[in-house]
Amino acid sequence: MSGTAGSPFAHQLPWKGRLMVDQRAVPSDIADFDLTICGIDELHHHSTAPITHVLSILDPEAPVPQAFEGYAALRQHWVLRFHDVSAPIGDARVPEQADVEQVLAFAAELQVGAPNAHLLVHCHAGVSRSTAAAAILLAQRNPGKEAEAFQYVARIRPGAWPNRRMVEIADRLMHCDGRLIEGLRAMPRVGAP
Repeated sequence: MSGTAGSPFAHQLPWKGRLMVDQRAVPSDIADFDLTICGIDELHHHSTAPITHVLSILDPEAPVPQAFEGYAALRQHWVLRFHDVSAPIGDARVPEQADVEQVLAFAAELQVGAPNAHLLVHCHAGVSRSTAAAAILLAQRNPGKEAEAFQYVARIRPGAWPNRRMVEIADRLMHCDGRLIEGLRAMPRVGAP
């Protein structure tokens, strides 16, 4: 999935506390900051947006995208490295507890209360690792609203398919007692069986 013209992501413009999808505002009380979720091939589309914080989730061998050199408002950039898998497969590096702890630490350090804060979360395709991280960040900031976090992510990123392993680890670390996992299960998904 890409953010090129004609894709379902081409007209999504996030604004403070709400999301613009095809020019219609979708109110939200789940995000007190602008949120963009995308894949690597879409990063150049956001270079003129006032992105202040970036969470990059890359394959271990992947270079940091050069697109960030053009992000003038960028104040904080975190990079995590693991593959998009939910179980050990060959030499793939699965997301571990330490990785999810880093996502939670980023959320704790993220100064989204600052004026004009705009977070961009990306992975390779903008479908699994990035959407899981975004939902985890939102759920951490909104205890008791785990399902709403996933619903918001689904509105921002149709076709989102959050990495289940990341969500399971976060559920345990955040003491959600299964609410984060239930939010994932209830999430609307494009193309779901």
